Amino acid sequence: MYSSSPAAAPIVREPLHAPVAHLIRGGVVEGIHYGSVVVLGADGEVEFQLGDIEAAFYPRSAVKPVQAVAMLRAGLPLDGELLSLAAASHSGEERHLAGTRRILDLAGLTEDDLRNVPDLPYDPAVRDTWIREGRQPSRLAQNCSGKHAAMLWTARLNDWSLDDYLEPEHPLQQAIAEIVEDLSGQRIARTTVDGCGAPLFSLSLHGLARAVSRIVTAAPGTPEARVADAMREHAEMASGAGRDVAALMAAVPGLLAKDGFEGVEVAALPDGRAVAVKIADGANRARIPVTAAALARAGVDPGLLTGFAGEALLGGGREVGRVWPVRSLEPVSVSACA
Repeated sequence: MYSSSPAAAPIVREPLHAPVAHLIRGGVVEGIHYGSVVVLGADGEVEFQLGDIEAAFYPRSAVKPVQAVAMLRAGLPLDGELLSLAAASHSGEERHLAGTRRILDLAGLTEDDLRNVPDLPYDPAVRDTWIREGRQPSRLAQNCSGKHAAMLWTARLNDWSLDDYLEPEHPLQQAIAEIVEDLSGQRIARTTVDGCGAPLFSLSLHGLARAVSRIVTAAPGTPEARVADAMREHAEMASGAGRDVAALMAAVPGLLAKDGFEGVEVAALPDGRAVAVKIADGANRARIPVTAAALARAGVDPGLLTGFAGEALLGGGREVGRVWPVRSLEPVSVSACA
C-alpha cells in the first residue's frame, strides 16, 4: 500500500481546459481541440501541465490497469496474455474472444454469467466481418469482456456473490475502489457507471498519471509489476492489431500505455515518468499526437514518436494540413502556424 490516508478527492467542477491541438489547413488554424495534459518526472513531481489537471474527471478505460492490480491483490491468478486481456479494451478479434472464454472456463463459468452490455466488436474491420456473417451483438464481443470475466473469477475465488458483481457496494468493487485510491493517492470524487456497466470512479488527471507511474515502478513480482509486464509483453491482447496504443508501446521501449473513451490516454516509462491526457471533446485525432508530444516533453526521443504525428487533413485527395499539438507541447518545431 502506498498511503493509509489518500489526499482529499479532486474538486468536481467544469474543467478549465486549454488548447492542446490545432487543426491547421493551408497555414490557417481551422479548428482547436481543448484538453488537459500532465507530465510527471521520475520523482513523481509535476514537470509540465496544461489545462486543468486537478479537476475531477472520469478516466474511462484508462483506469483498467489499476482495476487489474486490484483483482490480483484479491487473489486473481492470471499472468501473461490473459492478464493483459483482463486490463483490455479489446478489438473483438477471435483471440480476444477465445481468451475471455478461457478465463471463464478457468473460473467454471460461461458467457451467460457476464453482466457487461452486449455489443459488436470494437474494431471496424472485425465488426464489418461480424455483421457480414450475420452474427449478433454479444457480451463476449464487447470490448470489456476480458475485464468482466476476470472480475467474475475474482469474485468466485473470494466466495463473493456473482449476479451483483457490478454493484458499487459489492465487495469486489469496494476492493477495486480501495486500490484506485491507494495508487492514485486521492479519494474518489464520484462514482457512476461506465459504458460496459461496471462502476467508474472519478479521479484527477494528475491522480491517474500517479497511479500508472506507481504501477510501472513497483517491485518485480508484485501485482503492479505483473500487470505492467503482461500489458507490455502482450500489447495487442490489451487492445488489438493495428491499434495506436499497442503501436506506441512497441515504438517506445518499456512504455506502458492505456487509452480510454472520450479522449483519455495515460502512459508511463519504467523509471516512473508518466503522462496523462484528456481531450475535452473526446477526439481520437487529437489524443495520439498530444500524447506523443507529452512523451517528448517527458524526455522520450522524438525520433521514436514520428509515427504518431497528427492526422493529415486532406483537400482534393492530397494533404493540405495536419492536426498539430500546440507549440508548448510540440516534440519538434514546426513552421505551419503558431
